[in-house]
Amino acid sequence: MNTRTDGGAPPPTGPDPAGIARRIAARRGRLDLSEDDLATRAGMAPSYLRHLVQAGPDFDRAGFLRIAAALGLSYPELLEGRSDPPQGQGGLPTHPVLVHLTDEECWDRIDARGVGRIALPTRPGPTVVPVNYLVDAGRLAYRTYPHGAAAAEPGAAVSFQVDRVDDHLSSGWSVLVTGIADHVHDPEAVERLQRLETEYGTQPWVGGDRPLWVRITPDQVTGRRIGAVGPDTGLSGPA
Repeated sequence: MNTRTDGGAPPPTGPDPAGIARRIAARRGRLDLSEDDLATRAGMAPSYLRHLVQAGPDFDRAGFLRIAAALGLSYPELLEGRSDPPQGQGGLPTHPVLVHLTDEECWDRIDARGVGRIALPTRPGPTVVPVNYLVDAGRLAYRTYPHGAAAAEPGAAVSFQVDRVDDHLSSGWSVLVTGIADHVHDPEAVERLQRLETEYGTQPWVGGDRPLWVRITPDQVTGRRIGAVGPDTGLSGPA
């Protein structure tokens, strides 16, 4: 507990807005994003972005979640910086092997739902945004802001990646879906997706009004898994 013996107010607690501002500026620099670019990705006006950075996360937590997503950071990383080592530094497996996943194995993994990354064709280069997604009848779907960074244009060719890494076991897998995006406007289809979203708990973490459902019809699904050869891994050699 923070106390003062001189009768004054206790010192402030919580994330330091100045530190958060430095992390945002550093991340923008690495991603070559202007302040206006970041505001567009986060779905807010540049003036509001500047106000949020000055006010700190207690003012609008959902706004900072949107900023974190636009920068490709987790919420704790944005507020406090990295406290854990990057993934993939757990050491090499004893007998590593790379295995190509079958279609069934790919769908079995991504059907667990959760968070994936949508890659959109933009200028000057592709934009990659993390989104909460669900699977419905062999298609991927996610909900977003109509003019946000993840709002793929109808008919756009997109890619969607889901992966998992286990540093303890030095293993992991990655599934890449390529296909065509479209917007879901049919009331019955929207209602179905909303029911699935509630059932699976895949609501967008950033919150806010995100009424646009984007659906991806796959053209191709590929996946790979890396791990060690052995009786307990299910891997017997390269495929």
